[in-house]
Amino acid sequence: MTPLSRSAALSAMGALLLTSCGGGGGGSTSTPTPTPTPTPTPTPTSVYTPPPAEALTTADVERVLAQAISEAQARGLPSVIAVTDRVGNVLGVFRMTGARATATTSAAPNGMNIDAQNVTFPAEGGAIAKAVTGAYLSSGGNAFSTRTASQIVQEHFPPAPTTVGLESGPLFGVQFSQLPCSDLSARFGAPGAAALIGPKRSPLGLAADPGGLPLYKNGVLVGGIGVMGDGVYGSDPNILDIDNDAEEFIALAGTRGFEAPDTITADKITVDGTSLRFSDATFAGVMSSGGASFASLNGSAGNLVAVIGYANAAVTAGIAYGTEASGIRASTPAEFANRDAFVLTDGSGTNRYPIRAGTDGATNSAPLTQAEARAVLEEAFAVMSRARAQIRRPLDSRAQVTISIVDTHGAVLGIVRSPDAPIFGTDVSLQKARTAAFFSGAQAGSELGANASADVRQFVPAVRTFLNDPAALTGTIAFADRSGGNLSRPYFPDGEVGRPHGPLSRPIEQFNPFSTGLQSALIIGNLGAHLGFVSGASATDTPARCTTLPDVAPGQNRLQNGIQIFPGSVPIYRGSQLVGAIGVSGDGIDQDDMISFLGTHNGGARVGGIGNAPKAIRADTIVVNVGAGVRLRYISCPFAPFLDTAQQNVCDGL
Repeated sequence: MTPLSRSAALSAMGALLLTSCGGGGGGSTSTPTPTPTPTPTPTPTSVYTPPPAEALTTADVERVLAQAISEAQARGLPSVIAVTDRVGNVLGVFRMTGARATATTSAAPNGMNIDAQNVTFPAEGGAIAKAVTGAYLSSGGNAFSTRTASQIVQEHFPPAPTTVGLESGPLFGVQFSQLPCSDLSARFGAPGAAALIGPKRSPLGLAADPGGLPLYKNGVLVGGIGVMGDGVYGSDPNILDIDNDAEEFIALAGTRGFEAPDTITADKITVDGTSLRFSDATFAGVMSSGGASFASLNGSAGNLVAVIGYANAAVTAGIAYGTEASGIRASTPAEFANRDAFVLTDGSGTNRYPIRAGTDGATNSAPLTQAEARAVLEEAFAVMSRARAQIRRPLDSRAQVTISIVDTHGAVLGIVRSPDAPIFGTDVSLQKARTAAFFSGAQAGSELGANASADVRQFVPAVRTFLNDPAALTGTIAFADRSGGNLSRPYFPDGEVGRPHGPLSRPIEQFNPFSTGLQSALIIGNLGAHLGFVSGASATDTPARCTTLPDVAPGQNRLQNGIQIFPGSVPIYRGSQLVGAIGVSGDGIDQDDMISFLGTHNGGARVGGIGNAPKAIRADTIVVNVGAGVRLRYISCPFAPFLDTAQQNVCDGL
């Protein structure tokens, strides 16, 4: 299939679907522990140290590009190389003479290529996506790469021939975030001060193809580099061997002088006892000296190129993260009580997502008030500030995440983040909040079932049949993202081979990271339209609103940046009435669950009237008959998660 016809097919598939399940309090409830005492409104104290203000200069970007170009020459692999800053601004894209014009995503195992499988797109898109991934997944406490991403998004964790039967990756589905249609992500080409406002979108979401690494300057995260040269945009299905990946060596050479601190690379971090992977390439295997100047290579080895929607044919200096110009800065006391809080800004001093009351009064008789939204965000921030991080070094660092709250229409009622939270969690926390609100709402089945795409529509009867519940997706069950994630795996229960696929997933014969099920079906039309725009085949970009759900307000649907299918969200209720949801992302998934669940509980206890879903309607009340009964999950909180107490089972009984 040609790239153009494939893009047309993708556009025809653009639609929406998902369902989730929700349930109890995240673990045994037979021995309830005392209810945590909710904290008061935070006092202006600080426990985090913001990252120092560092940024790539134009000379830095040229050095990174020159080092990567020289390595590509030494390896005989002409490539496209992209550099971004921490908030996703593309600082330069270089196309070497002879580099492949396109790249193609991995094909479906059974050859029935749907969603984003076997899609051909401009190679520049792959290089930018890899650079964005290296920058967005990393922080001052962890350095992750696209190889790390590959390890944590596949059907088994860790992915290897000998791990069949283990659960899926902890961030299964994160690849479908930072989407080009996201209403949160800023776009290149905005006028004036907003031109370099982040976070920016990615042409393909997050990448799992080795060849993307973060960049650090004086030990401070300042961006990422991505390399696309071999024409294959895939993932690594076996972490037991060491790959000789030319793209990864080229990217690594580019980081010389800007490499990640050795103490925080992914291979120093474990998840459930498994060490993560950072890079199979080492500096010992780099073939080039790195001495060539950019001036000597620009024009002779290739040229800087413009990328529609992302970059001009020039080198640009990066923006220091944490400044007004970066789009993320420290909050003011009027914006958020806790002095550690950071917010998204428009470049002119205005908070993009100030705390506000629910906008859904036309369909919700008791919307969240501004005071309630503030209490939940403040209490969730307080829980995060006490929590022990999973994916940060040194050990016993505090968790750092982004927290989003939405109403039942998916409208943002506030976003707040810690100073050094990874950027990817900004878009993902909003996806998680919207997903929990949507699938816990009365309209989920009807809105998905009326979709123009037959592929999207079929997920609704699949869920109802799987759960043996004709009323599923009508607001009778509260779904957290962990619940929906259970139903979105290619095996149910998760990881157990020989079992049926979840009703929101593709069958394992069809599945790969480019086709997850409802998640990918919802946005494939948007992605196809965008890739056509980037390639120049279409003059029209995808709108800044993912999915084709009906509007709930003029120009607004409930899932404006897609859905997410790994844990870290809960719906918010006023008694038995759904009023919104909270989403958390940026650390371990159990930490994300705990911050959302306890933040909602403590916020409700502080102001009265709101809280977590009643236990009787949570998704963990659902038992699915798949040979033996399997109970869905709602949340899962870590044991002894706090730095200031040895308290165990902090979510039990709530």
